[in-house]
Amino acid sequence: MNFEEFQSQSRLYVITGLELEEAEEFERARNEFGKKAEDFIRECYELHEAFALSLRPAKATAVVKERLMSMVRERKQGTHTPHAEGVPLMTAATIINPDRIAKSIRSEVIH
Repeated sequence: MNFEEFQSQSRLYVITGLELEEAEEFERARNEFGKKAEDFIRECYELHEAFALSLRPAKATAVVKERLMSMVRERKQGTHTPHAEGVPLMTAATIINPDRIAKSIRSEVIH
């Protein structure tokens, strides 16, 4: 896999959209590309979070808004780093059915 293909796969990885075989190949490429790969994955997670924050729930409550703002503040302060370097590679057990991606994103935004 070249780096351009890795970048494309990274976007799917972030939203847990890779099939088992794709995830295994992605993990090998992630190790091969090292820091450059980790930097790109981190950027993808940041874009994913920005997108999730831009979504408007059916009923915007003060609790949901405060939770989102708290996540943003934590991220800026560096106290909330669930997707930083050192995070274990994706395994077969962590792959979610692509049909559940939207539900997963909404759940992440609400919690």
